[in-house]
Amino acid sequence: MEIEAAPPAPRVAAPCTSTGFEYRFPAIRGIQAGREYYVTMCPLRLIPIIFRLDDEDLSPELRAQRVLNKGRLPALSKYILDNSDDYVFSALTASVDGNMQFDTFSADDIGFRTGQLRIAMDARFLINDGQHRRAAIELALRQNSDLGEETIAVVFFHDAGLARSQQMFADLNRHAVRPARSIGVLYDHRDAEAQVARTLASRSVVFNGYVEIEKSNLSARSRKMFTLSALYYGTQALLQGLELKPDEATELAQAYWETIDEALPEWSMVRERRLSAAEMRRDFIHSHGIALHALGRVGNSLLRDSTAVSHWKNKLAPLKKVNWSRANSDWEGRAIVGGRVSKSHQQVTLTVNYLRHHLGLGLSPEDQRVEDAYLRGEK
Repeated sequence: MEIEAAPPAPRVAAPCTSTGFEYRFPAIRGIQAGREYYVTMCPLRLIPIIFRLDDEDLSPELRAQRVLNKGRLPALSKYILDNSDDYVFSALTASVDGNMQFDTFSADDIGFRTGQLRIAMDARFLINDGQHRRAAIELALRQNSDLGEETIAVVFFHDAGLARSQQMFADLNRHAVRPARSIGVLYDHRDAEAQVARTLASRSVVFNGYVEIEKSNLSARSRKMFTLSALYYGTQALLQGLELKPDEATELAQAYWETIDEALPEWSMVRERRLSAAEMRRDFIHSHGIALHALGRVGNSLLRDSTAVSHWKNKLAPLKKVNWSRANSDWEGRAIVGGRVSKSHQQVTLTVNYLRHHLGLGLSPEDQRVEDAYLRGEK
């Protein structure tokens, strides 16, 4: 992309601005719904300069974008910086409120699709999709200016007014669906704990063949006992704060979950086909995500003292006495709310407290506060 003064020679077309200054983008022209649009590449260093964020002081009905969620920016920026040789960002989509002119490179170009897009420098650029990417790019550039010469794809539409811009935002986000967390874990090769979860799902006798690796919810008739996302979160809680090499983390996690398996006879009954996975999930809560997460947190408190199997294995023996049946009234309000298993943060904490009580382990001040509030509610 170039920013330059227009040549003094007269043009057939009217100048884009009264001063003769303009943006010039190499671009490809396309048609959607009878309207022209243009695809180009823009250096990252110019993204914060050209694309201004919508005025957040305006009321929602006068804006064409949602308010920027600044809490998302550190993670997005860190993603770029930590993966500067391997990050991927999809295109920004923007409306241009100003004069645009497209000049084809050659008359031989069939359909006149490739050329140069000239936009008046006083035009206003409104991001319809990608405002958080734009803000994260600006944040990342402050820490690594070398990223400035890299590029991101930009799709330009002509601004047809506020109503059209608001409709574009609605349409671009209407069918956006986040992928299931399980398939995200399956495909994430940067996250060390995702790698551990995938290895457990394929190698451990407890999980091999019994983990749904694509969906994050199990159907009533599924033959699987666990979802990959539930195994991931449980293992993540187990290994949190432990400084272990990948192989060590995998070995430790496998030893832990196989020890848990010894305390939960229904798991092995499913593998031995004496109980169906559907029946187990219906009648017990220990294969649900909340149970794996709670067991991971309990294990983490033991592993922080020592990762040696001889240290923590025997301390888990009392789990054999826990009644995991959904009919157990102790779970109501802890793991079950209104007859349904709930995995809210509070329910996870209350389930952890219940297990720690059975294991003879104390509670942290925060966990005790949650427990006290729950007990007061029961009374």
